[in-house]
Amino acid sequence: MNETNARGVRQRSVEIVVPVYNEAHVLAESIGRLHAYLEASFPFPFRITVADNASTDATWQVATDLTLHLPHVHAVHLDAKGRGRALKHVWSDSTADVVAYMDVDLSTGLAGFLPLVAPLLSGHSDVAIGSRLHRQADVVRGPKREFISRSYNLLLKLGLAARFSDAQCGFKAVRTDVFRALAPHIEDNAWFFDTELLVLAQRNRLRIHEVPVDWVDDPDSRVDIVRTALDDLRGMRRMLRSSLTGRARIAVPHRVPAQSPVGAPQHVTSSSPAPSLEYVS
Repeated sequence: MNETNARGVRQRSVEIVVPVYNEAHVLAESIGRLHAYLEASFPFPFRITVADNASTDATWQVATDLTLHLPHVHAVHLDAKGRGRALKHVWSDSTADVVAYMDVDLSTGLAGFLPLVAPLLSGHSDVAIGSRLHRQADVVRGPKREFISRSYNLLLKLGLAARFSDAQCGFKAVRTDVFRALAPHIEDNAWFFDTELLVLAQRNRLRIHEVPVDWVDDPDSRVDIVRTALDDLRGMRRMLRSSLTGRARIAVPHRVPAQSPVGAPQHVTSSSPAPSLEYVS
């Protein structure tokens, strides 16, 4: 994935993870559309990794077929469910400078992807999130989901002093070296993973960049809203306790200087052992 430009300088690269569970019916179309978009318009080396979270349908077969036909697509299979678990494993082992993820339904407009990762590639920011609650966002979803989303983010502001606007939008990116520093302290392996990552980043004074997104609700979404809400509340309680006991401080890497041009060399190392996963490339 790492490439050099005409002057022999290594270009910074991005790995996009798409976590999936029983998505055989939409996977090929979504990954094909994402791959075509990035090939046509994304100016940096990239890899798309389909992370199969223990699917019981034909998702893994579809994913492996995609790796044979699309040059930038790879696949990894995990034996346990959990979006956070998939992201931890793939992001921790990535050779890219920036790691990102998006939902398989591509509810978020792809035009927002370059604005999402550009501040991380330039060194201006450490974490970037898509926000459906930004005043410039264009969102189409029902009143129930709108109410739940706004209520949850309000609870984060009141309970955990969150300064970011949208914790659960499935459109995020982080510098890989920063994620490796945060990962051992992220306990959740499911939906609260996003919130935990952002709260830890904020508490450690990392720069969180927000991008307003165009977003259309997926009517086929299978998220159990009640169960997810209860899990999130338990996660918030746990993080509140950790803040009171002072366990939130983490040694994070120095930020790449903001004036460093995109495309300049950047050496990233990690002493973390590679996870034991089944890869197809």
